[in-house]
Amino acid sequence: MFFVKVPFKKIILSRKNILRRDGHRCQYCGTTSNLTVDHVMPKSRGGEDSWENLTTACIKCNNKKGNRTPEEAKMNLVNIPKRPSHIAFIKNFAGRIDDEWKPYLYM
Repeated sequence: MFFVKVPFKKIILSRKNILRRDGHRCQYCGTTSNLTVDHVMPKSRGGEDSWENLTTACIKCNNKKGNRTPEEAKMNLVNIPKRPSHIAFIKNFAGRIDDEWKPYLYM
């Protein structure tokens, strides 16, 4: 058996992919309705558009947090936002993966 080296593609930072990464759940209260994307460190305070600073939030939590950090608003994040791996995206969104492919996907 041999492996063919394939360059990994980066996952594009987009609203859709942020929602996918967070399982379509608010990362503050866990609800699945009225979702939007929230900057953990607000843009007005130097926060950037990055995997580590964007998270899924419902409109209610996003408005409650406002222009504050989660600590200042006394709102805990369910999961700390981070850059997802392409393997996690394949595993979570491709559906069932054939067992024969798992060695090639490093699973």
